[in-house]
Amino acid sequence: MRMWRSASPAAVRRTTLPAFVTLIALVGLSACANGSGLRVEGAEASPSSGTSSTPPSVMGTTEGVAPEPKRTPAVAVDLHQVRLKLLADKHLPPYWRDVLAKCTVISRCLSRGTTVDVLHSGTPQQIVLIHTLENFVFGFSVIAVEPSGLRPIWNQSADLPTVNASPQGDLVVESKIFTIEDKPCCPSGRRVEVYRWNGRQMTKVSSTDNKGD
Repeated sequence: MRMWRSASPAAVRRTTLPAFVTLIALVGLSACANGSGLRVEGAEASPSSGTSSTPPSVMGTTEGVAPEPKRTPAVAVDLHQVRLKLLADKHLPPYWRDVLAKCTVISRCLSRGTTVDVLHSGTPQQIVLIHTLENFVFGFSVIAVEPSGLRPIWNQSADLPTVNASPQGDLVVESKIFTIEDKPCCPSGRRVEVYRWNGRQMTKVSSTDNKGD
């Protein structure tokens, strides 16, 4: 009977070493074929694809911040022409006509206010304040600045008004109101009115009075 002898440790090492080297070589070739040897999930997107890492819904948001009043670039309006346009208006209030007719120095009766676009026309409208010689403003006019020239849109009487456009494009008029006990110099009340252009004329949207203490 033939007796089998177990392989010596040296023989085992000679047999397993070539197989191990072959395995390492195969792994190395596979890594070279893949480029980097590691596959990163999501790495397929090319950097040149133009995709922004900032979510579109976040950019430009003003959540929690009150919108600023709408502003329109100022325009140069000749107040001498405004005066003539207003005097040509048949519906001009009599007191306005009397003041403008006697006004020989324009700066004493007319001054420029803010520039707005409450008509939503893309062309500006100039707020022109009308006042007495003592600089007491008692009204204002909305003057459209158009390629064909100046066009009065709307006149409104108000004491010491502050006129601006709202973020929605409405006209906000804050004026002073007198109470029974007020001196002629010092009105204590305040009125805030909002007007909106309806395509033909300005219409009042709201009015709030604060008659002071």
